[in-house]
Amino acid sequence: MLDHWDDVVSALGRGTPCAAATIIRTSGSVPRPAGTSMVVAADGGVLGSLTGGCVEAAVLESALEAIADGKPRTESFGYSDGDAFAVGLSCGGSLDVHILPLAPGSLPDGPVPSAVLRRLDGGAHLPLPVATGEDLRNALEALLPGAGSSVPDQLAGMLAAGQTGTLPLADGECGQAAALFLECRAAAPTLLLLGANDYSAALSRMGALLGYRVTVADGRPAFTDPRRFPEADAVVVQWPDALVRAEQEAGRLDARSVICLLSHDAKFDVPALAAALQSGAGYVGAMGSRRTHRHRLRALRNAGVPEAALARLHSPIGLDIGAVTPAEVALSVFAEVTAARSAASGMPLRGLSGPIHSPTRLLNHLTAS
Repeated sequence: MLDHWDDVVSALGRGTPCAAATIIRTSGSVPRPAGTSMVVAADGGVLGSLTGGCVEAAVLESALEAIADGKPRTESFGYSDGDAFAVGLSCGGSLDVHILPLAPGSLPDGPVPSAVLRRLDGGAHLPLPVATGEDLRNALEALLPGAGSSVPDQLAGMLAAGQTGTLPLADGECGQAAALFLECRAAAPTLLLLGANDYSAALSRMGALLGYRVTVADGRPAFTDPRRFPEADAVVVQWPDALVRAEQEAGRLDARSVICLLSHDAKFDVPALAAALQSGAGYVGAMGSRRTHRHRLRALRNAGVPEAALARLHSPIGLDIGAVTPAEVALSVFAEVTAARSAASGMPLRGLSGPIHSPTRLLNHLTAS
């Protein structure tokens, strides 16, 4: 429910009871991962979706019942060969949805927590914010007094990895069978756009839509008017290589980070790419022709960039979709970024076999997102 936390707190603050329906378990081919939530207000208003239409009507009905009687519940949905048009998942997977009624005043105001822990059994347990090991111990004492010593360690490992999931506990671990659900919300991944132009403006818009924290950088003040990039979180007048090094030193570049070079100026390109390819960013791409790419590779080798780092460079940037306009180029670039993050082929789905919503692919995407 962290993806709709602010909206839930706002509705509860206005005195509107709600129910949060959260996917707590998935199996097989499903469109959305554990932690995806849908919020239902007492007046029937809905925010978010769980599957894109397969089970939402049934979840809405169950959520309204939970609001009315104040009792949480877990609903299970799967595919039925006997009636493929019944409530269920036509994609062939299965999922469990936990529905938690929330009364006005039940959640605190304040910033969205980075993670929450809740108990799925034994009544209406509110989600408790957890950010540290001490938070986990306090939350466990409130939710499950007498939890075994191994439980905090297991949860701490999940929290450190940013892993959302259910932790079932046997009688011997806490004196009673129970189930805990840890939901983690990763900070927005970093998108660095090196070079200020119409392409970076289009990439900025799409990056913001996809949940990135966007920074546009250019060493030329005349091109870095923030009004050109209204969706960017930051527009800076700075040499791109200096920005990349600063972001790396600040710990803001990791496997989820994306760096796109959109310049065609060697005094920008080579230092910026040298810094980017030797940073922790998971994706580094550069715009330009194949001839430009060959010249850049030669210059980067002369600058001492190792071959293993050069092999990480996506250039020419993007997938082959016939992109011409800046918006189309942005689509091409993010198609490649998404495929790389998910370890996907980038091929048309109609030419592939196997599940569209592979659990492995979802895990790869979440680990990188």
